[in-house]
Amino acid sequence: MSVLFVSGCGYYSFSGATVPQHIGTIAIPQVEDNSISTLAGLDEQMTQLLIERFVRQTRLSLEPRDAAADALLQVEITRYVNAPTSVSGNERATRNRVTITVNVTYNDQVENKPFINRTFSSFEEYDPFDPTSEEDAAVASLEKIADDIFTAATSDW
Repeated sequence: MSVLFVSGCGYYSFSGATVPQHIGTIAIPQVEDNSISTLAGLDEQMTQLLIERFVRQTRLSLEPRDAAADALLQVEITRYVNAPTSVSGNERATRNRVTITVNVTYNDQVENKPFINRTFSSFEEYDPFDPTSEEDAAVASLEKIADDIFTAATSDW
C-alpha cells in the first residue's frame, strides 16, 4: 500500500498557472506607453490582455486600488520599432517588423518582495502594403508579451 502526499506553496489552476496561497487579489493599473509608437491604444490593449490572463486564468480577483491589492503588476511599453525586414529590387520594403519592448514589475505586497522585475520583448512581421496590418502585427506582438508575462509570473512556484 502506498500513500501519496501532495503539498506546496501555490495554487494550481487548470491553465497550469500557480499563485501563492497568500495572494488573492491583483491590481493591474493602466499600462504606460512611453514608446514613440504612432499607434494609439496600445496601452489599453495591453492592460486588457493582462487582465484577461491574470483574472480569467487564475483564482485572483482584480483590485482597483493598487495599495489594497495582494499583488501589483505594473507594465510600461518602453520601445516600439517598425522597420523593414525585406526590400525589393526597387528598394521598397516588402515586409516590415513591429518590435515591442516592455518593462514589468510584479510585486508581492503581502510579503513585500518582488516576483518579477524584467524586460519582455516580441515582434511580428507584416505586409506594409496592407493598411491595417501594422496594427494587427502590434496586437499580435502584445499578445505574445502578455502570454510571456503570465507564464513567468505563474510558473515559478
